[in-house]
Order: sequence, then structure tokens, then C-alpha cells
Amino acid sequence: MASPTLRINLWSGPRNVSTALMYAFAQRPDTRVVDEPLYGHYLRISGAVHPGGDEILATMDTDGERVVREVLLGPCDRPVLFIKNMGHHLIDLDWRFLEEVTTVFLIRDPKEMLPSLINQVPEPTIDDAALKRQAEIFSHLYDLGHAPTVLDSRELLLNPRGVLEQLCRDLGLAFEAGMLHWEAGPRPEDGVWARHWYHAVHQSTGFAPYRPKTKPFPEFLKPLLAECKPYYDYLYARALKA
Repeated sequence: MASPTLRINLWSGPRNVSTALMYAFAQRPDTRVVDEPLYGHYLRISGAVHPGGDEILATMDTDGERVVREVLLGPCDRPVLFIKNMGHHLIDLDWRFLEEVTTVFLIRDPKEMLPSLINQVPEPTIDDAALKRQAEIFSHLYDLGHAPTVLDSRELLLNPRGVLEQLCRDLGLAFEAGMLHWEAGPRPEDGVWARHWYHAVHQSTGFAPYRPKTKPFPEFLKPLLAECKPYYDYLYARALKA
């Protein structure tokens, strides 16, 4: 579908400051943002149990193909459409639409992400972590001759302005300093799951300084960490650096 709209599809993992990145793009007057439109589709297909799952299924369009047509590729009233997606939400869908959008990845070291994820998903799997699916999407696009931009949450938090400037340059956009700050509290674009996942970002007014985890890594997560690490390393080697 030919379109003058720049359609930025962010494929993130959970607990990766993806909502903060969405808020950053929401500050741009040329940009419309959409929060995880494939979440309902993912829950319907996977049967995964997530906080607020019943409400998500009851209020969202759960037909993934229709969401792709009408939201990801649908009309937009602004020159830029920024869609925040979770990597694991891309299941049982035709991937051909990926060639009609501009793909960006947001990753986080699983040693830091997994201990945070268990606050919402107590027994996460490799699918919940999203890194495997992110690596698969990247590899798919790379084989087609594309070189999607990869962001790492630690690098982003170490130097928000520098990394966002690089990202905007990759996207062919002018960087706007307003992307670095927003008002505290919820936004109208927030998904219905916000009260379960967005506590910290609702208290923020910008990207928080990076702080490494100091608590011991949970023993029961170590097998999943080992499973995730090769996918993270593969993507991190290609990530923008602070």
C-alpha cells in the first residue's frame, strides 16, 4: 500500500521502557501514537493469562488481520504513525505487511528485564520475553534486504537525547527536543491494561536515568535467562549506542 504516512512499527519486549518511548513520540505534533493494537489478537490466539486479560479481550478488536489492515496500514491524520507493539503479539499473521512499514526494535538485557516481568507474569516463558520473536522478525527483514534500527533500553536511558537523535536520523525525521519530556499521568492513548503495567511511567516526566539492578537474580529464572541471552546478544550487537 503506497502511503505518504511514515508508519513506524516498534516491536518491543515487556518492561523495556517502550511506553516512555511511545510518550516521547506523542509529544511530536506530526505524530499519532497507538498502543499495542494487537494485544487482543495475541490473547485470543495464545490463551495467555495476563493482568486485565478479560477486559482487553472484551474491549479490543481481536481480529489481527483486520487490525493490520485498519490500524497498522489504515488511514492516519498525521504524517507519522507510531505504533507500539510487543514482539510476541505477532503470531498467526501474514508477515508481508512488514515490508509496508518502517520497523524499529526495542530490546532490554534479559538479566534486567526478567526480574521486572515477573511482577505481572509470575512464570514467564521464552514467548513472554519476546526476544526470540524480535530476533526472528529482524532476521526475516534482514534477509529481505532491510536493516531495521535496534534500540536498547539501557543505551537509551544512558543518553536519551543522543539515541533519539540517531533514531530520528535513521527514520528521516527531524529530532525535536520536546520528545524528552512529557506531563506526568496517563495519556488518552494508553491501553486498558495501563493500570496493571504503567505505574512507573505515569509518575515520570521524561526518561529516568539508567540504574542497574542490584538485587540477586532469581534462581528459577536462570534457565530462561540462558534461553533468552543469544537472541539478546544477536540484536544488541546491532543496537544504537549511547
